Amino acid sequence: MKARFHLFASVLAVAGAMALLSSTAAAAPGNSNVGNVQFNATLGESLTVTVTAGTTVNFTLAPNNTSNPGSNPSTVVTAWVLKPGRTNIAVWAYFSSATAALNPATAGNTTTIPSSAIGVQVGGVGPFNSCTTVSPFNAAASGVLIGNTTITGNTITNGNRTDTLAYNIDTTVVPQLPADTYTGVLNIQAQATP
Repeated sequence: MKARFHLFASVLAVAGAMALLSSTAAAAPGNSNVGNVQFNATLGESLTVTVTAGTTVNFTLAPNNTSNPGSNPSTVVTAWVLKPGRTNIAVWAYFSSATAALNPATAGNTTTIPSSAIGVQVGGVGPFNSCTTVSPFNAAASGVLIGNTTITGNTITNGNRTDTLAYNIDTTVVPQLPADTYTGVLNIQAQATP
């Protein structure tokens, strides 16, 4: 009887162990498949020019005089975020027309001030350069290069530059300039290459 009791106790112990193992296995979590979310983040190229000061410049002209300075300078901020591979940023000032950069306000006055009479000085030093170069933005020989920023492998492709521009009108270019008010717009634009 004792042997049967030991046999019964052994069977009971084995059954209890199996029940414990099967309840532990049933409680273990099951893992699902892996779901995916694709991320695509785009930072587009940008190149902007902002005139932060000196958006209007006035001149008091004297006849046949090389020095007729503008009333105030302009501050131009060029900012960029570019793709790798760009090598240069050029900032230009230009008029739409080389022959008529400034036009008269009085009806019947057909005399204009050409872009060659208008000089731009960059950074407060050096000469006033006449607006006589063809820019990348129009075919008229009415522009002047304000400056270049070279982008190399070590240069960060996002940044900015600030240029201060002073102006002068040389009225000896138009020696018979009639008394009038002359108005025009100087365009400032930047180009990244290649």
